[in-house]
Amino acid sequence: MTQIPFSSLPLPASLLQSLAQLGYENTTDIQASALPLILEGRDLIAQAPTGSGKTAAFGLGLLAPLNPRFFGCQSLVLSPTRELAAQITEELRKLARGMGNIKIVTLSGGVPFGPQAASLEQGAHVIVGTPGRVQDHLSRGTLQLDSLNCLVLDEADRMLDMGFVDAIREIVGHTPSRRQTLLFSATYPPSLAQLTGDLLRDPAQVKVERASADNPIEQRFYEIEPEQRFASVLRLLAANRPQPCIAFCHTRQQCQELADYLGAEGISAQALHGDMEQRERDQVLALFANQSCSVLTATDVAARGIDIAGVAAVINVELAADPAAHTHRIGRSGRAGQPGLALSLVAPRELKRLRPIEENHQGPLQWGEIEQLPERPERPLIAPMRTLAVAGGRKDKLRPGDLLGALTGDAGLPGDAIGKISISDFQALVAIRREQAKQALQRLSDGKIKGRRFKVRLI
Repeated sequence: MTQIPFSSLPLPASLLQSLAQLGYENTTDIQASALPLILEGRDLIAQAPTGSGKTAAFGLGLLAPLNPRFFGCQSLVLSPTRELAAQITEELRKLARGMGNIKIVTLSGGVPFGPQAASLEQGAHVIVGTPGRVQDHLSRGTLQLDSLNCLVLDEADRMLDMGFVDAIREIVGHTPSRRQTLLFSATYPPSLAQLTGDLLRDPAQVKVERASADNPIEQRFYEIEPEQRFASVLRLLAANRPQPCIAFCHTRQQCQELADYLGAEGISAQALHGDMEQRERDQVLALFANQSCSVLTATDVAARGIDIAGVAAVINVELAADPAAHTHRIGRSGRAGQPGLALSLVAPRELKRLRPIEENHQGPLQWGEIEQLPERPERPLIAPMRTLAVAGGRKDKLRPGDLLGALTGDAGLPGDAIGKISISDFQALVAIRREQAKQALQRLSDGKIKGRRFKVRLI
């Protein structure tokens, strides 16, 4: 599919302005295939890998016809995980920046119900949520979908894998029959085909494969004994020094133990798994995205849908149980046209899982000798940034520009010392170059932001 300029599509001027400010001139393949159909009002089944630009595809499609003057829920996006819901919300807010007062609310578990209900009382144009929490709001009467125009099912295959099919059907029962339904999925199993047959009306279908020529992923496999697993991860990090890197683990316990093991070896590592509170999970993802963490150890469920650009390598600490999961994992490396690297450790009992992976692989698998790699990194694998946590956020009217101004003005930091700034309702996280982080902490603690003092700490 040939990419096309966004300006050639029938998008409102406000959205084109936002796209220009974000530096988006041309569509990705999935956007070029899907957006014209979505803007025509067609129901759609879109098959595309994570990182292909599908969020912007359905985001632009649902924002384009939005009526800002009507504060009823006009679009609903369902996603399988809290993290993905948060990422979708952030992306939609960026796209809607030029549209005026567009309210986008996230409804997911792991956070109190009450503040979500209070926010809904004031109305919302777009809801992004996980099926369980959306279902909960519908049952309690805090959410109405009578005015819904567009329903999006993102990562639909994963939602079915996680047992959300009944919840989805119940949610759909609260929506008008004459709505547009958009389904995005990396795979299209028979169970999903049955669901789409019930929910979509004469859908158009598009499929975009990963463009291997534009985004090659080098795969290497290493046979090990189970007791060598953590030491082998250390060898892979020592030999390749990939930053940032995601290490996929089989269990929550393995995830946490590996992060602790790497931390003891002088490597900036954080764990991401289902036993963590939502606040902790959000913070870990922010640290990884802003380069304050070199290695993220994560389970498949926790990492599903996470879209972080520039991941240098993926390590399969234990081989995935099926080829689809393997494909999802390695697809997180090498995005935006950069070559990717996937390193897989294979114990003897996992060898049977290799056959379907090999069948999907072009050419023979590349094997390496783990014992030939250095035991430890010659120097610590330390993240280039540290993160300042400011005890104030959107509710305090803080904006990224306010923090940037305070750091480059009164604090006297050069602009290139400041990295990604992310702001939630009650907290702001600011990435600072490691060597200047303590200076930034001191000066920001002693100074003011927008004429006010805020508590600041390093994490």
